[in-house]
Amino acid sequence: MLGSRPAHSVRLPPRSRSDPALLSPAERTVPSLRVAAAYAWRLIVVGIVVYGVFTVLGRFQLIAVSLFLALVVTSVLRPLADLLNRALPRPLSVAVAVVGSMLLLFALLALVGNAVAGESTKLAGEFRGGVHRIELWLRRPPFRISPGKLTDLQGQVVDYVNSHRSRLLSSAVSGLGRIVEVVTAGVLALFSSLFFIHSGENLWAWARDQFLPSGARPRWDLAGHAAWRTFAGYTRGIIIVAATNAVLVGVVLFVLRVPLALPLTLLEFFATFVPLVGSPIALGVATVVALAGRGPLTAAAVLVLIVVIGQLEGHVLHPLVLSWAVSLHPLVVAVSVIAGSIVAGVIGAVVAVPFVSVVWSVVRALRTAPP
Repeated sequence: MLGSRPAHSVRLPPRSRSDPALLSPAERTVPSLRVAAAYAWRLIVVGIVVYGVFTVLGRFQLIAVSLFLALVVTSVLRPLADLLNRALPRPLSVAVAVVGSMLLLFALLALVGNAVAGESTKLAGEFRGGVHRIELWLRRPPFRISPGKLTDLQGQVVDYVNSHRSRLLSSAVSGLGRIVEVVTAGVLALFSSLFFIHSGENLWAWARDQFLPSGARPRWDLAGHAAWRTFAGYTRGIIIVAATNAVLVGVVLFVLRVPLALPLTLLEFFATFVPLVGSPIALGVATVVALAGRGPLTAAAVLVLIVVIGQLEGHVLHPLVLSWAVSLHPLVVAVSVIAGSIVAGVIGAVVAVPFVSVVWSVVRALRTAPP
């Protein structure tokens, strides 16, 4: 109406972004949950990639194992070839290092074979007497197993072998196929190691320049140098640990006059390449042999040796030899070995720890410095 007071408009204050009504569903989520979800889908992508890589490696397991063995040989023989290269041409120094190491390995295997063949007759008699002593020991307290049960057990073993003869024969035939695969992998590993020892850095540079843009090459070189330094350090360190364990075990087995002492020493050397579990298994085999060949007292002495070697390896050798190349918690080592054995059996158990060590060293090398 005319003459009336003008109406005043009321302006409401704008809502702030903290108002829950204006927030999107993602913003209304708990911050910690958002962060967890962001990590989760990225971890899923990484897991898919890792699964794909291991699937491809599983399809080409023979090639993957051959290249791994070639890298092991290269890490051991490359320093020797570099040392010989000071006085000899590069191809000749590589040939001397590789051929000399092969001759040394064949001589060691021939020595073990001759030791077993020379003691075969004596060992057969000792094992028959040892089996009889084990039977007498099982009849006494606390086991008190009757002779009839032992006879029934022997009969069950014979019946099983007779009833599954065809399956055992087929397993033996398939084992021949596995031997062919092992020989093929060994030849490929030897062939690859020759090139790796001779000009591995040239192969690395060629692959880097051909497949990577120029901006990514420095970080690729950084990661590669960290990976090779860790892998070579681990390989040389584990060989030192294995040789030390083998020498200690061999001396004790010879002093106790355990049968097959030299083959058991060689078994201990190769079993040490499976961390935490390899050495106890090899010494367990030595305990059984000592029980059958020398009796319960010698077997008990070998059991004490298992404890001593385990403590020495875990608390002295590994921290002293491998700490400068690999810094993994024992729990990580145990989980890696078990996971590797589940994925790829014995090969996975051997490869697991160096693989995890290399991955961790690459992550540390590529990690940006904190502000």
